[in-house]
Amino acid sequence: MITVTLPDGSQRQFDNPLSGIDFAKSISNSLAKEVVAMELDGKMVDIASLISSDCLVRLIKLSDPEGLELLRHDCAHVMAEAVQDLYPGTQVTIGPAIENGFYYDFYREEPFTISDLSAIEKRMRQIIKRNQPFQREEWEKNDAIKFFKSIGEEFKAEIIQDLDEPIVSLYRQGEWLDLCRGPHLPSTGKIGGAFKLMKVAGAYWRGNSNNEMLSRIYGTAWCTQEQLDAHLNFLEEAEKRDHRKLAKVMDLFHFQDEAPGMAFWHPKGWSIYVTLENYLRKKLKRAGYDEIKTPLVVDRKLWEASGHWEKYREHMFIAEIDEQHANDKRTNALKPMNCPCHVQVFNQGITSYKDLPVRLSEFGSCHRYEPSGTMHGLMRVRAFTQDDAHIFCTEQQIEDETSQFITLLSSVYKDLGFNSFDIKLSTRPDIRVGADEVWDRSENALEQAIKKLEINFEVQPGEGAFYGPKLDFVLQDAIGREWQCGTFQLDFNLPERLNAEYVNEKGEKVRPVMMHRAILGSFERFIGILLENYSGKLPLWLAPTQIVILSVTEEASAYCQELKTLFESNGLRVALDIRNEKIGYKIREHSNKKTQLMAIIGMDEVNHKSVSIRNLFTSQTETYNQTESISNLLELCRSPN
Repeated sequence: MITVTLPDGSQRQFDNPLSGIDFAKSISNSLAKEVVAMELDGKMVDIASLISSDCLVRLIKLSDPEGLELLRHDCAHVMAEAVQDLYPGTQVTIGPAIENGFYYDFYREEPFTISDLSAIEKRMRQIIKRNQPFQREEWEKNDAIKFFKSIGEEFKAEIIQDLDEPIVSLYRQGEWLDLCRGPHLPSTGKIGGAFKLMKVAGAYWRGNSNNEMLSRIYGTAWCTQEQLDAHLNFLEEAEKRDHRKLAKVMDLFHFQDEAPGMAFWHPKGWSIYVTLENYLRKKLKRAGYDEIKTPLVVDRKLWEASGHWEKYREHMFIAEIDEQHANDKRTNALKPMNCPCHVQVFNQGITSYKDLPVRLSEFGSCHRYEPSGTMHGLMRVRAFTQDDAHIFCTEQQIEDETSQFITLLSSVYKDLGFNSFDIKLSTRPDIRVGADEVWDRSENALEQAIKKLEINFEVQPGEGAFYGPKLDFVLQDAIGREWQCGTFQLDFNLPERLNAEYVNEKGEKVRPVMMHRAILGSFERFIGILLENYSGKLPLWLAPTQIVILSVTEEASAYCQELKTLFESNGLRVALDIRNEKIGYKIREHSNKKTQLMAIIGMDEVNHKSVSIRNLFTSQTETYNQTESISNLLELCRSPN
């Protein structure tokens, strides 16, 4: 007798082993039509697999996340078959499911181009229409190696050679065979037609630049056409909001080969940067932070003491200097983070428990070596500035400092247009420093601080840093994308390594708790997020140009100049356009540059010393006298501070 337990605790008994599909039929025929795989005692297997002993079974539908992942993986297999049908001699390597889709890497002398995708997609649809079953086969390892070598699949044979198992799993769809652990959908027909090939790219075999360059084809796949259409619309909207495109239109910044991953800020882009920095500086000052500035280049001795040299050396920019009065070179590194330098400031003099907490902030310039293939506009760079700060406190102050930080972060995010965010609490990993009782107190303090603020949070067991638990703060932008920005981390390790201490109430020297915290994270990345969130139409207090003055006729030029001087004297950021162009052309041009307020000045405004302001937010034009116009503009452009 075989007892099968379902996730809801109900049980069914059978006299003989049965397949997953037969088990589904025993519940209902309609269910059997929907299921595509099953979880057998926690392990995903094909729906055709046998249930032969007492077990816990969860049936997987195509609409489940696991079912969708199988669909995407199957799409990769079908794409590989289609490619080899159309382009004989192409070798296959690996083809996993990824977020929102799949890819497959191919070896071919002539790389694929975007123009090849329509033919491949057409052949995929033909293969899917055949509705051939995915059939699992088990092969002796050596037999599989010989087989793939015999058909010219050297990469696949190499993968199998490296597997530490005598039997390997292959899947057949019709005549086409591929190495795969599985599981798969019952047949190719289950994939349906809601997929699309998206782009091609290069990728090194096994991620090593010394190996062969492969040709990677990406695709997206969904359960329904409606889901696919929604995703494609999302991608189209994201493309419109791409901060790199907006930067060109708005003239904000650029990158060039002489300084890869390092932004060249133009006047308008730097205006955004400085305005954001000044806003945050005021918020931090009111929250009790003391701003400091630490060196950009620091001797390797400090990085060795902090542990970063061992753990982070490959991501650091190294500078060797010939000392005038020394026979050897002095090795320095551009700082990849600010924390060791902040401990040096804390260590100056003697700190009493009465002085705690000490909150040190810095808009710290950091440099980290990122591989060239990973850099992406402002979102991932090699040179960036963190809104970094470190809090030195007692264990008893952890909860209060956590609460204060979350309140501050909430206020900043709200001012910047993000009214909600998710919090993820990461707890102790298996490999860690510090006593368990300290971790108990720290994790409890973080959790209690969040609960007192009545904010929802998600616990991520074992995901904390080795030196302490942490909180991550995740924003959602206007089109639903998530961005992890803020962070709050407890550290028991660095104060020990760098001899940070304070004098407690008993006159003893003890280690403080060190808190690493950031709200924006990287200024560069956060500005990229803001640009994409607002599609370039930043809040007026942050906009590089708050109002542009447009002349309707050449005779109005002198008055436009007068208004520009008047507005600027009141602290407004103003542009002037008195070119001999039609007013409609000027309005369109500045609208495309995301300028939201326009003072349109004709002879009527000149004669009455008035100002007609067009607001692209409201699509309305209002006329004011000069005093009223300044008052209204200052209110519209008022900083949250």
